[in-house]
Amino acid sequence: MNKVIILLGPTGVGKTGVSILLAKTLGTDVISADSMQIYRHMDIGTAKLTPEERAIVKHHMIDIVEPWESFSTGEYIRKVLPIIDSLHHEGKIPVVVGGTGLYIKAITRGIFSGPSADWFLRDELLALEKMEKGALYSCLQEVDSEAAGRITPGDLRRIIRALEVSLKSGKPISEIQKKMTQPIPYKFIKIGLSRERRELYRIIETRIDKMIKAGLVEEVAKVMNHIEQKSDQRCNPGPLPSMQAIGYKEMAMYLQGRTDLETSIRLIKRATKRYAKRQFTWFRKERDIHWIDITGVCDIHSILKPILDVIYDKLKRGAAES
Repeated sequence: MNKVIILLGPTGVGKTGVSILLAKTLGTDVISADSMQIYRHMDIGTAKLTPEERAIVKHHMIDIVEPWESFSTGEYIRKVLPIIDSLHHEGKIPVVVGGTGLYIKAITRGIFSGPSADWFLRDELLALEKMEKGALYSCLQEVDSEAAGRITPGDLRRIIRALEVSLKSGKPISEIQKKMTQPIPYKFIKIGLSRERRELYRIIETRIDKMIKAGLVEEVAKVMNHIEQKSDQRCNPGPLPSMQAIGYKEMAMYLQGRTDLETSIRLIKRATKRYAKRQFTWFRKERDIHWIDITGVCDIHSILKPILDVIYDKLKRGAAES
């Protein structure tokens, strides 16, 4: 069975640099599994690779949609699978890199084909939420407690999608997902990178300070301007997923005069740390991940070695079993 390497871990842990070296060593391409790096114009705040870094090895699934457009996990899978198959056809083992749990889960476990988007229904659901905050989540708890248990109360986009599927199909989305999920025919080598929490948090704080100096405020202002100019072309109601990205949402508050700059920076740092914690929680529940603790290690060559040891061992065992 064809192999796919997945390098995962929380934001700021150090995946990007070592992933380039890993792909170069293996003579393959990198496939991004980051739900915010898909957006064009959003470079600084998503810690996107520079053009020079991307020139070292080929990267896929970066800069593929505009920030005023929506992009689902299903669309991600539909685009990723042909890329993986093409790399396999070339005799390469794809390296998937990222921290978006839903993307990685969809790649490794498959995704179900649910009802198509109903923008009129979504508009009605949003109207109900505006009338009574939290009403949709309460409704989901009644309709599908299992799905509600997997979705946070603040994740309005996923709540609406779960209700949309349930209302259009007449069945809970959790039930449909179990019955209609299409398996992915690959053998996965999953490697997770971790750091001691205090060290990771220090890295996150330093990283965000660098983003501010690099021009994050100006970048968010430009993205907001792009979205405003294209607002008349939008066909779907509700908040844009791109502007829910950490860093953009908080900086937009500053640009709209709702906070001062210092407060927005503090909110970005807090939200990023909380996100890293949620990523750890999500990935710890996943099966068959080989975790490598890189606390205190910054040299990418030193990080690469144990990663390669795991990969070569898995490949050797796979060859012996076949």
